[in-house]
Amino acid sequence: MTTPIRRLPRRMPGWAKALTAVVAVLVVMFAGIRLSLLPGLRDFFGTETHDRSGPALLKSIQDMSRYEAASGTFQVVVDLEKDAKYLPDALRGTRTLYVGAGTVDAYVDLGEVDDKDVTVDDARTSATLRLPHARLGTPALDPDSSYAVSKQRGLLDRLGDLFSDNPNSEQAVQQLAVRHIADAAKESELTARAETNTTGMLQGLLRSLGFKEVRVSYGS
Repeated sequence: MTTPIRRLPRRMPGWAKALTAVVAVLVVMFAGIRLSLLPGLRDFFGTETHDRSGPALLKSIQDMSRYEAASGTFQVVVDLEKDAKYLPDALRGTRTLYVGAGTVDAYVDLGEVDDKDVTVDDARTSATLRLPHARLGTPALDPDSSYAVSKQRGLLDRLGDLFSDNPNSEQAVQQLAVRHIADAAKESELTARAETNTTGMLQGLLRSLGFKEVRVSYGS
């Protein structure tokens, strides 16, 4: 009696397993998209957003003596390009076109005014004030009005984003936008407008208190 030969099942090659897995994923994704378009099944494949943030904690309180006298709104287009020295841009390199919008406040620090900087005559009808020059605050970038117009990345940069905790980070262009906005504020007449507004505020306040002549100067 001849014993039948038992044939072992043929193993699927590795490349075939990988191809089968990719096809299965595509089929599931395609089916999910098709089913999500059907009435009643969209919520099954939809996403939900849950805010699980903790309460905000107060870290410190600081008394302010600044008079915010003027505010300027600025917009800058940042074109930031990073290239590899010996590799083509298609392989390694990034270029981001970013529109940054933000505000800069100009203020006069009234906390620096001392007794010697204020002179009042005996009749209390004339007052002379010497104030420090107006200064510029830190630029504040508006996230609702700032956005990336385009992003170009090389192949290696795209692969690196797959293993990055913060892919497509815009921190570099945002910092550059803040720097350009700060430079634009320095070249503007924002501090001069702040001093003019501060003078008008103090003159109106002191005249309402009975002073007929109010002189305001700026400088150390």
